[in-house]
Amino acid sequence: MHKAPSASSLGPGGLDLTQAFFKPIQNTAPPSPTKRHTKIAVVGVGNVGMAIAQTILTQDLADELALIDAKPDKLRGEMLDLQHAAAFLPRTKISASVDYSVAAGSDLCIVTAGARQIAGESRLNLLQRNVALFRIIVPALARHAPDSMLLIVSNPVDVLTYVAWKLSGFPSNRVVGAGTNLDSSRFRFLIADHLDVNAQDVQAYIVGEHGDSSVALWSSISVGGVPILSFLEKQQIAYEKETLEKIHKEVVDCAYEVISLKGYTSWAIGYSVASLARTLLRDQRRIHPVSVLARGFFGIEGGDVFLSLPAQLGRGGVMGVTNVHMTDEEAERLRGSARAILEVQGQLDLGI
Repeated sequence: MHKAPSASSLGPGGLDLTQAFFKPIQNTAPPSPTKRHTKIAVVGVGNVGMAIAQTILTQDLADELALIDAKPDKLRGEMLDLQHAAAFLPRTKISASVDYSVAAGSDLCIVTAGARQIAGESRLNLLQRNVALFRIIVPALARHAPDSMLLIVSNPVDVLTYVAWKLSGFPSNRVVGAGTNLDSSRFRFLIADHLDVNAQDVQAYIVGEHGDSSVALWSSISVGGVPILSFLEKQQIAYEKETLEKIHKEVVDCAYEVISLKGYTSWAIGYSVASLARTLLRDQRRIHPVSVLARGFFGIEGGDVFLSLPAQLGRGGVMGVTNVHMTDEEAERLRGSARAILEVQGQLDLGI
């Protein structure tokens, strides 16, 4: 484990500078046992992992942040770079190691490690390369942080969340995929931009696969509490389904465009995952479209499959799935997305 030098090692003759600097108060009571110490581990210090790490730090979401990666030099460099910003950030202990024991005691383990998506490459094509990595990562996290929640960010996120669930042995409520949380944010932005309103006033979900078979729930979109489609129909305002599909296609293509322009995505996913971390660790019970075990919901059958549904998240992980309104067509598209993911899982020799 790499750590910054301790205060005692900086003093002459082994003098403990902490003791020299502060006059201790005698007979102090021990720290309150009710005070919670929050620890987050981030596996993978690439562009996505570091965007998540720095967002977690700037938003003061953890008392301790552990970084894990297979590249020791890159890992130590990133750790030092963050530690050097200590004067500008909330107080957080930052540690790093190639050894997964550094994750011990973590409340939340965020997995970003994986092969980088190539421009034009489907997320599902990444699967085979990343499953092998998960065979190393997930059992190690489960061994050292058996009471943690797992938040999977690596792509293809839905199948890898399923793989993480199987490899960890954790109950399904403690294994969550980042899923379409970011897709839904993009969706809300595009709708808000189209209507010239604030995206925070737009309630809209993308569900299903985080990828090409995702489903836009147009029937449940509201702006400022006003259901959009029913409002347009009531006011006899014409709209074309092609316009709606164009916005959805733009959501799907957003990531590919960013990758083609800068080589990777990072900042938006950093904010997206930090929002999930906040909801989980602070027990906020907010609704997020994230990848959860979906069998039995909205007629999804045929096997264990993880895909995104609007789920209530809290300290216990997934608390429940929202009974969001869907048309028959939307529900069938969602089931089609589930079948597409299950088909890919069926082609894998997971051995789990």
